[in-house]
Amino acid sequence: MWLKARCELAYRLQQATPFLFMLRPRSSPTQWIAQETYKISPNTPVTEENDKYGNFCQRIVAPAGEFSLSTEAIVRTAAAADVNLAAQFISVPDLPGNVMEFLLPSRYCESDLLNAKTLEIVAGSALGYQQVEQICRWIRQEVAYVPGSSNHPISTIDIMDKGEGVCRDLAHVGIALCRSICIPARMVVGYLHGLEPMDIHAWFEAYIGGKWYTFDPTQSNLQGGRISIAQGRDAADVAISNQYGPSAYPHHMFVDVQEIDGP
Repeated sequence: MWLKARCELAYRLQQATPFLFMLRPRSSPTQWIAQETYKISPNTPVTEENDKYGNFCQRIVAPAGEFSLSTEAIVRTAAAADVNLAAQFISVPDLPGNVMEFLLPSRYCESDLLNAKTLEIVAGSALGYQQVEQICRWIRQEVAYVPGSSNHPISTIDIMDKGEGVCRDLAHVGIALCRSICIPARMVVGYLHGLEPMDIHAWFEAYIGGKWYTFDPTQSNLQGGRISIAQGRDAADVAISNQYGPSAYPHHMFVDVQEIDGP
């Protein structure tokens, strides 16, 4: 399917402020970026680089006053999610080196404290894809998806105690539980067609059967129509914007995803 995705951000800055944005999706085996625009006002120099995960990062020193940017991408992506109930668990000695770090605890995913809980959750599930699917079912039952309920990331254990969270929080729970039973897992942020309310969305991927599969605890039926913008260990790696200096939150943010016939 073809999607047109847009994101607009606007700030009122008290002083010149360094930013690092991650707002440009990249072509990959699961998506093709056919067209893209990136607009900044006022016109400001941009330095672009790739981070260690291959994400496109835009470094900008925004001037004081009104500052805005907008992006638009036309992307071909899968209309349905790739599901494989037979995808098998891969033992740690057989994992590729570049996925090993996605087994480790990270800032928001205390996987080293959750092994016993996860074994309880997945008891009776076939090793691999079905374990991750069972983890997602458990999250949907035990952690309510409440858009707008959290402005700042908190740890997985705090989310589980709280019993509710935004998409980022539910993804953190899935990642931590997967890692606790030696299934590599990583966070993804991007666009999801049909999301209500529309916003930048977060989900996670697990490495099973020799590839990364998408999982989304916020959705009762796993949907396609996704555009990945960034991926990493957890929310600390994939924020669409980071500012350095006094806090600067956008006074305007708009996200829109529409299905189209093609570029």
